[in-house]
Amino acid sequence: MTSDELKEFKSSLSITTVAKALGISVDHGRCRCLFPERHSHGDRTPSVSISEERGTFRCWVCEDVRGDAINLVQLSRGCSFLEALEWLKETFPFLAKFQTSAKSSGPNVGAAKKTPAIKQAQSTRITPPAEEIPSEPLQQLVSEDERKKIILAFLKMLSPVENTPAAAWLVKRRIFKPVWDKMLLRTIVDYKAINEKLKAAYSIDVLKYVGLFNDKGNLRYYKHPLIFPYLDKANRSFYFQARAIDKTVVPKELNLRGTVPYPYNMSALDGKVGWVYLCEGAVDTLTFIGRSMNAVGIPGVRSFKTEWLTLFKNKNVVLCLDNDDAGRSGMDYLQQIFTNAGIRVIRLCEGTENLPLAMKEGEDINDWFGGKRT
Repeated sequence: MTSDELKEFKSSLSITTVAKALGISVDHGRCRCLFPERHSHGDRTPSVSISEERGTFRCWVCEDVRGDAINLVQLSRGCSFLEALEWLKETFPFLAKFQTSAKSSGPNVGAAKKTPAIKQAQSTRITPPAEEIPSEPLQQLVSEDERKKIILAFLKMLSPVENTPAAAWLVKRRIFKPVWDKMLLRTIVDYKAINEKLKAAYSIDVLKYVGLFNDKGNLRYYKHPLIFPYLDKANRSFYFQARAIDKTVVPKELNLRGTVPYPYNMSALDGKVGWVYLCEGAVDTLTFIGRSMNAVGIPGVRSFKTEWLTLFKNKNVVLCLDNDDAGRSGMDYLQQIFTNAGIRVIRLCEGTENLPLAMKEGEDINDWFGGKRT
């Protein structure tokens, strides 16, 4: 497997889904360490942070318990790198298209015992690049209910997008006020004022724990002022995605840390018979909503959770990812998940490859609909 193939392989994985397949209980981006004997009180308060955004995990006590989804399999099952790859391909059949460059001389891990081989894994030291490690505090500083209240309080501090640079950015992509209002889009107009207001109301450690502040002790969204709240069925939001409106900013999207609770525009999943368009990212979802099309979004392919499949009851799903290598790989992943669940799924523009309306190579959804007008 080449380095590019390995990168694509990892991008096709949800680390939370992998953890659950290993029998690891994950709650709001945290789980207990694989080596509880190293912790006081047996790691009663989970010490492992899981970042869906980065696809990584880290124990804040055990220096060698960290890495990506493949490393998690190695540690949990006490197996080699190649054995971990084979286990992942057998557990998630949509990954079978990826081939390892050499055969493992170890046992057939797909048929191996399902309990973690903890003692064998203790000698394994896995240290990925430092920038891949999620930066989160060690212990639970506030209850889940309090965390939600803090997020709601932050969103109430924000401004509607009308008459702001965010509005101009949206209009350029042909996303207009009726959609802004329906989806309660917000923007940060006075970063300094909100930053200071949050510091006055909560401790820095709590704001870091909730995911609003960075390690330097400031609001994370200085370069990402456009906020897309993920509304629940009661029109409340406990999760959001932030977007840069300066095209030079990388990454262009920044998600609130922690587990994505449900798809964007969850109200489209009403249990009624019909079609739903599944997009990657809020902007593409808003593009469909603005054309009165029933659409939901996910921050990234790896964030899709198999437990969400019940939300798609009675729906036929149209996959609407960008027409590039990453988008096609993502659709392979999602198509297999829905097919395995008995849900009918097709791809946007499937069968139109030789027609003028077909998406061009590398074209994204918003462009295809005529967005990004100058």
